[in-house]
Amino acid sequence: MTKRRPGGAEEAVEETTTEAPPPETDDVEESTEASEVDAPEGDAPDSDDAAEAGSDEDGSAEEAEDKADEADDEEDVIEDDSEVDFMGDAADEVDKRVAELTTDLQRLQAEYVNYKKRVDRDRELVSQNATYKVLAPIVEVLDTIDRAREHGEVDGGFKAVADQLEKIVTNLGLKKFGEPGDVFDPNRHEALSHMGTDPEVEETSVKLVAKAGYMIGDRVVRAAQVLVVDPE
Repeated sequence: MTKRRPGGAEEAVEETTTEAPPPETDDVEESTEASEVDAPEGDAPDSDDAAEAGSDEDGSAEEAEDKADEADDEEDVIEDDSEVDFMGDAADEVDKRVAELTTDLQRLQAEYVNYKKRVDRDRELVSQNATYKVLAPIVEVLDTIDRAREHGEVDGGFKAVADQLEKIVTNLGLKKFGEPGDVFDPNRHEALSHMGTDPEVEETSVKLVAKAGYMIGDRVVRAAQVLVVDPE
């Protein structure tokens, strides 16, 4: 190597290169082994421990999810129970209301039936009263016809009129009653006289009919006038 000095002179300078001695490989390997041996086991994480730690973390996460699902299920059960209770109360209220309405309907139906019976009875009574007012005076005419028939004076045209009149009043509901042998009934018979006793009767009975009785339905228009006998 040539080195220039001031003044133009060149000086040859021998370049000396100092090379560092190569490191001893045995010492390096020994130091590496020593470092590996001397390193504490706890400093480097074991792969099994890491895997186990990871599995623990996964298990904790799954357990947390399971708990969350259980909590959701419990909430759903509580909500279902509350819905069931609400539906049960609503059903009881509906049943109670239905029972009340049924009772009211039955009461109204009974009242309607009684009202209808009362109206029908009143209507029948009105009809009977009207018929009574019309036929009561005719009863005396019927008595005259009966006396004429007993004497054999009902014949010819008079017989046709008498038969037609009796048919009309019968169709209007006027019924004739009172025959010899009937048991005496003070509600239907008027006893004009007692004719003593009769061994053929077991209780007081009609012996003779002076005037026949007439009734409309259950209502007596006129009681039969009779003569009665008593048992011995």
